[in-house]
Order: sequence, then structure tokens, then C-alpha cells
Amino acid sequence: MQAKTLNPSPRVYALIFDTGEEAVAGIQDFAADNQLTASQVSAIGAVQAATLGYFDWEQKNYRYIEVPEQLEVLSLNGDIALNQGKPMLHAHAVFGRSDGSTCGGHLMRVTVRPTLEVILMETPGYLLRELDAQTGLPLIRVRQ
Repeated sequence: MQAKTLNPSPRVYALIFDTGEEAVAGIQDFAADNQLTASQVSAIGAVQAATLGYFDWEQKNYRYIEVPEQLEVLSLNGDIALNQGKPMLHAHAVFGRSDGSTCGGHLMRVTVRPTLEVILMETPGYLLRELDAQTGLPLIRVRQ
């Protein structure tokens, strides 16, 4: 992954992932290395495989959707907030298939091919995830 600071305050970064790199872990590692506690994330590019998630309300966990094919990243949006002291990426993505159809969901994992262009923008403030008793998920809570 290549990284370039685009703006010093608030910090804005371009992260460029290359073929074979796993972007979800890469984004989280970059956020941890740069002490980013709250950020917005957007990206476009292409991947050779994706794992998406769909939250099953009845089961209170994610169903994994494996998509083992070349895909265009049509939209990837999310945020980073601290979860148990570590930056956690929460992102959703829509992917385009070769026939023009789409698939999407909660982004669990993607393997890049040939590139993924990520813009990471620090947001003022401190976001914290707390375990929600009803869902079992670490959800952002707004503090007054």
C-alpha cells in the first residue's frame, strides 16, 4: 500500500492498494499507525474477491457472502471509530459484476486487483463504539 498525506489538518490521506493486498486490514492498520480515532472512508477501484456480510437480525450475527470473482468497486463508504481502544472500520460496499449486475453489503474483506483508491478523512471529535446489548454489535454512541 502506498500512502500520501493530502491535507495536514484535518488529516486527509490517499491510500492506494495494489493487486493481492487485503484492504480492510490495511485500512485499520493505517488508522492505528497514525492514531486516527475517527475518520470517514470512501473508495473506488476493483477487487478480485470480496467477502460481504449481511446482519441477520434473528440470529444476531453476520451471514457471510463470498464473492470470488473480479468486481468493480462502485461505491465503498464507511467510518472508523475506536472499538476497545483500536480503530475499527465499518464500511458498506456495492460491487459491479461483468454482466452489469451488482452485489453489496457490509464489507468484511476484499483482495485488490489491480487497484483500490481510498480517501481517508479524519473527522473532528472522538468516536467510540460500545457493545449494544440488543444486537451484540459494537455501535457508535453519541455523547453530549
